Amino acid sequence: MPFLGKDWRSPGWSWTKTEDGWKRIILFGDVLEDNNGEIDLKELCNGNNENLFVGDVCELSTTKRKKDFYNNNTKSQFVFTDKWIYIQKGSTKERHGYCTLGEALNRLDFSSAIQDLRRFNYVAKLFQLIARSQLTSLSGAAQKNYFNILEKIVRKVLEDHYNPRLVKELLQDLSSTLHSLTIHGRCVLVGNVNIWLCRLETIVKWQQELNNLQIPKQMCTGMSFSDLPLHMQNKILYKFSDACDIINLGQATPTLHILSENNTLWKKLCLFHFSDRPFCRTLAITRNDNVDWKLMYFTLQKHYPMKEQYGDTLHFCKHCSILFWKDCHLALLLKDFGHPCTANDPDSCLMPISPQHFIDLFKF
Repeated sequence: MPFLGKDWRSPGWSWTKTEDGWKRIILFGDVLEDNNGEIDLKELCNGNNENLFVGDVCELSTTKRKKDFYNNNTKSQFVFTDKWIYIQKGSTKERHGYCTLGEALNRLDFSSAIQDLRRFNYVAKLFQLIARSQLTSLSGAAQKNYFNILEKIVRKVLEDHYNPRLVKELLQDLSSTLHSLTIHGRCVLVGNVNIWLCRLETIVKWQQELNNLQIPKQMCTGMSFSDLPLHMQNKILYKFSDACDIINLGQATPTLHILSENNTLWKKLCLFHFSDRPFCRTLAITRNDNVDWKLMYFTLQKHYPMKEQYGDTLHFCKHCSILFWKDCHLALLLKDFGHPCTANDPDSCLMPISPQHFIDLFKF
């Protein structure tokens, strides 16, 4: 049968032979998406299924809307499990072109990374920075992959109740960016504006689910955190690098509230995040006991960026120009550095990459 598609790049229309001749078949929505292989051709030709057929004339807007809906709800076909990618910033005789942020987002295994608690915060922070300023630089495939991974992040928080505050901030930044880029129905992003409006609705639904999240109280018959000696509880508090975590933990019991208000604890937190600031370092040296270090922390937080700390990060090899996930346990056992390095001393070439540095690698 001859090709009768609208576009030479499309697979063409589906047709069936009837007594009146050939008729074109259009499946409405996703009615046959899951059971496509189980439906017999006789059922399609049966006169009782007239709702499966349409006439020769079809409204262009209706067809376009169905196509947009399908594209928006189809999972990305670009599935990679690579743990490293070569970062190329210019053309050479051996390699042509350059590596983009979207390509790195597609090829690096972020779907598996979010299942690792050491890497979850890193990926969430990276996605937050992309949502703030880099959405317009992503290709269509990278955008689809971005939202597929984002959906997995939200589902993990809903199921495991892990760090919902960070994901709420991520969705809020993403929602603000999309609202500013889709003003008055005009979209400067890759893709149809209807797709982005559907994604905005999905983001609002995720935000509602996270706001309604109720963490169940765990019934523990053994020793709990409050049963530990006070010096151990205090030592655990000193390991926290996030002020919000300290404040939230201090609301659990009166004892923890007293420990969380310790001025020495907030002094250590200030020095951890802002030790490179002369003002903070000078106050610490003078040993002035009248300084309210908790107030000082929130004052400095408004003017200076805080030090980021992650359980595991992406690494960059300066010798090979390769960005990769480094599995520390596997490296110790198999002497595998996570990528095909040719240096004599691979450890000396490795450099941990922060989320912001990750984005800066692709700014040419």
